[in-house]
Amino acid sequence: MNIKNYKEKLFKSDTRRRLIENFLSLSVLQIANYILPLITLPYLVRVLGPEKYGLIAFSQAFIGYFMILTDYGFNLSATRDISINRENKEKVSEIFSSVMIIKLALMIISLILMSVIIFSFEKFRQDWIVYYLTFGMVVGHVLFPVWFFQGMEKMKYITFLNILAKVIFTVAIFVFVRRASDYLYVPLLNSSGAIIAGLLAIWVVFRNFKLGFKMPSFANIKHYLKESWYIFISTVAISLYTTGNVFILGLFTNNTIVGYYSAAEKIIRAAQGLLGPISQTIYPYVSKLINESKEVGLKFIRKITLLIGGFSFVLSLIIFIFADLIVKTILGDQYIKSIIILKILAFLPFIIGLANVFGIQTMLTLNYKKAFSNILIFASVINISLAFVLVPMFQDVGLSISVVLSEIFVTTSMFLFLQSKDVKILGL
Repeated sequence: MNIKNYKEKLFKSDTRRRLIENFLSLSVLQIANYILPLITLPYLVRVLGPEKYGLIAFSQAFIGYFMILTDYGFNLSATRDISINRENKEKVSEIFSSVMIIKLALMIISLILMSVIIFSFEKFRQDWIVYYLTFGMVVGHVLFPVWFFQGMEKMKYITFLNILAKVIFTVAIFVFVRRASDYLYVPLLNSSGAIIAGLLAIWVVFRNFKLGFKMPSFANIKHYLKESWYIFISTVAISLYTTGNVFILGLFTNNTIVGYYSAAEKIIRAAQGLLGPISQTIYPYVSKLINESKEVGLKFIRKITLLIGGFSFVLSLIIFIFADLIVKTILGDQYIKSIIILKILAFLPFIIGLANVFGIQTMLTLNYKKAFSNILIFASVINISLAFVLVPMFQDVGLSISVVLSEIFVTTSMFLFLQSKDVKILGL
């Protein structure tokens, strides 16, 4: 088959072309997400040292809870709603207006809650400025309607705006952060980039999509809050054994140990990010497929399971085998204690990759939201229980073991649930 015929076959339908364009857009974004942090990470961990880097990581984990609150599960529920109704401009405007009003209200509530916590506890009060500077990431997160662009399957906007913000942040880090005492510039620059990207995104929504903003009714707000409730609870549960782990570790230990753990976890998150384009691209597509034909949707999911499972397993194996080299090259000799953490966490991309297919792509699109939520709640209970036992005894190593066991529980439980509903993902 010559190149011309291959291209014609590849782009023979608008749906397939849109999927490929979205995948390529998100792939470019994830490459940037992968490369840019790997440029700044070696520099930051060396300049700031484990203690200040740990403080920044702890503040981001703390603020992460407010990002989850303001997100309220809309990155999945609103994406699905926009995807299903994308041809109906009036309905899309209603969804957009309702979700944005809810998110802005939750942001104000978050700021009040954060202030109460900061000035009630000495641990937070002594570094209060770090937390307020980091809170700017919540503002940017609220302003940037990722869920809208995903639902409309226009991922190129997400790519361009995010890369613009990250490039500005990356360059600014090397300009302004020269010594450990410059640590305040890190949250300031992070937040500035997020807010700028968010404002530009809102401008693009109104300029390119011609949406009309109208104040939603109480009934609409109640409807969208209810629609996202189970996903929100699931996200909170996930946070208790993802971003929340750094927070728990910081409460029991000190900023230096948090620095060792966070640096290793950062590498794992970068590796997981390579799977992001696939997951984000196919979710609105699978939602539409399942809505039209369950059989066709499940057939597509089975193919994706093999793709994600195979790729993530190889990725995890590479991290495990070359953990020593990765830590010494990226983090430096100050972080030798991060090697064991990286080895323990190495297979998370594989475990979480499968969980994404079983949970988000399958359970949510089949409307098993309650079961999805319950599994993650149980996992968070398991993780917290293990963390409270293992962290005081083994510190960052104990936390790493707790995380892996919790993720294994999630993936296994989702698979068994689907089997019980006669949804054969692996053909078993």
